Amino acid sequence: MAYDVDLAARLREALAAEPDVLEKSMFGGLAFLVGGHMTVAAGGRGLMLRVDPARAEALLADPRASRMVMRGREMAGWLRVDVDLDAPDDDLDRWVGEGLAFVRTLPAR
Repeated sequence: MAYDVDLAARLREALAAEPDVLEKSMFGGLAFLVGGHMTVAAGGRGLMLRVDPARAEALLADPRASRMVMRGREMAGWLRVDVDLDAPDDDLDRWVGEGLAFVRTLPAR
């Protein structure tokens, strides 16, 4: 499944001021790595987001968020978010901010 190029463009814009961002094709989508860590990705089914596992439960209160499942296994600290392409920038920025907040706690690769 191809990734959503419009969502990828919005993510690119949301991360424009962030240093050390690398775009890479991964998991059938376009991932954005910060400091060598995958932070967020545009996929065919919305946003894939890396978050602090301790925050995941609170973030799942949003009905658009669900746990990321790969090969039948839930991935701790990873969420899939159904972001409406018409959603305001501050909504998308909030999700991207969650990913950035967590990967900034990790040592750079």
